[in-house]
Amino acid sequence: MTEFILPALTSLLDPMVLLVISAGSIVGIIVGAMPGLTATMAVALLIPVTFGMSPLLGLALMGGVYCGGMYGGAISSILLSTPGTPAAAATAFDGYPMARQGKGGTALTVATWASFWGGIISTIALLLMAPALAKFSLRFGPPEYFVLAIMGLSSIVTLTKGSMVKGLLSGFFGLSIATIGMDPLSGFMRFTFGQIDLFDGVPFMPALIGLFSVSQILDLTAETRITENIDAALSTIKRSKLPKGLSGTICRGGVIGTIVGMLPGAGATISSFISYNFAKQSAKDPETFGKGNPKGVAAAESANNGCVGGSLIPLLTLGIPGNSVAAALMGGLMIQGLIPGPELFSRYGTLTYGFILSLFIANIVFLVLGLYLAPYFARVTSTPNALLIPGIAILSVIGSYAINNNMFDVWLMIAFGIAGYFLEKGGFSTGALVLGLILGPIAELGFGQSLIMSQGSPMIFFERPLCILLWVITLLLMIPAFSSNLKKTKNRAE
Repeated sequence: MTEFILPALTSLLDPMVLLVISAGSIVGIIVGAMPGLTATMAVALLIPVTFGMSPLLGLALMGGVYCGGMYGGAISSILLSTPGTPAAAATAFDGYPMARQGKGGTALTVATWASFWGGIISTIALLLMAPALAKFSLRFGPPEYFVLAIMGLSSIVTLTKGSMVKGLLSGFFGLSIATIGMDPLSGFMRFTFGQIDLFDGVPFMPALIGLFSVSQILDLTAETRITENIDAALSTIKRSKLPKGLSGTICRGGVIGTIVGMLPGAGATISSFISYNFAKQSAKDPETFGKGNPKGVAAAESANNGCVGGSLIPLLTLGIPGNSVAAALMGGLMIQGLIPGPELFSRYGTLTYGFILSLFIANIVFLVLGLYLAPYFARVTSTPNALLIPGIAILSVIGSYAINNNMFDVWLMIAFGIAGYFLEKGGFSTGALVLGLILGPIAELGFGQSLIMSQGSPMIFFERPLCILLWVITLLLMIPAFSSNLKKTKNRAE
């Protein structure tokens, strides 16, 4: 490895490479902040553009877009409660309440630093331990994916602010919606009512935009501004410092993001929810989560950016993409005539390590841009709702339509928004519903494949070492939540 690092660093000093990385990061931030326009879409659209570039320039451009896109989703999530990317959904739980309390600049500062360190941690892992970590990720089979999904679903207990029963019902509702479409094993159509647009299941992004964005529009109609206490003066926001006590949360989120990112199909959304759950359960003040606790923002953002380097580990070493963005990046590699595997780290070592080191630069670029532009972003929350509501509505419609160029997605987004509004008013948890939507297909596929492997025996979920470890972690995460609920019930009884 050492013989490739110096030539790789030298190649990165080319002004054109630095310009391409910076441009990619800026494009990624803009695309990530636009609801519905995900980093996957941006990378996929850039593949034809990179065809005429040198391999390093093309890969550096796509890497910059990937890093910037994962961070950009936090901007709209914090300021408008409209996640720009699915991975930023957990960021809204505490980011938007902070914005409403007049701490939009602080929330963006936390998100920027957490995203930066999460990306750095995962890129270091990619640089130093890629082959070893790739072998570890191969040990995850269908039983491990099922138990991992159960561990993620245990976050429903954490996300529930009021009635535990309503929280669990919300999660069950999300899991039920996730069963719509073609059965992954038998191919049987379920609950589609003959609607062709539902054959592949309920489109996740329109549902997410509706639940977080449209429901928020309906909520904002009763107010004149998001907050009357906005730190609107630029000088005040520029002095927003990173709150103390976040380093442990950020480091843990970066590690969780790296590990989950390595698992094919898991992705940044799952890692952000798991990290948020860990942060809440280990906090001394778990009751403040969901009300504007900076640790919630730090946990979610460090984990979803930690997936950047994590998802590239199995891609570069084994040719197995960790998520949809990595799959698009694989297309970029193939178009340059580069086949993932050992040759990338030997024959094309200078190019590969140049690409990995470019991710460090991309993280630095969005850190500088994020900290400098945070005051201007934060002023969005001082915009009158009469102007803000139409703007959010237009972005939501465009974002929902742009994914598949299908009006059905727009109507679905509106339906989920209205349902989400009434669910929130009724004390149900839209966060738990989203978690059920995300993890339902993973749990179902893992469960079905595992039973086929074991010829119908459920003991396969309790015999494998990694499964046992995941069960133990799940139980440890759920104990504090249930004990606190028992204390509340006892106090009410007394």
